[in-house]
Amino acid sequence: MHGSSPAAWTGVVVALVGFTVGGIGLVAGPSWPAFWVGLALAALAAPLAKGMAMAGYGNDHVPTAHTGEATTPDRQVP
Repeated sequence: MHGSSPAAWTGVVVALVGFTVGGIGLVAGPSWPAFWVGLALAALAAPLAKGMAMAGYGNDHVPTAHTGEATTPDRQVP
């Protein structure tokens, strides 16, 4: 889930929209329904990104500690 992947970017965008809606809801009024919708969107971001990563939209490349090269599930760097 970590890195430049559709799953990570979707999680970030949904969380940003949630915090924005919640913040506007608190400043404008406060409008409690808008705040709770924003909170729900922000809370949905992590499970959504994790689900997308599990569905194959995550980043497959993980840097190794000793070489800095990326490995894939079918190619391991010794």
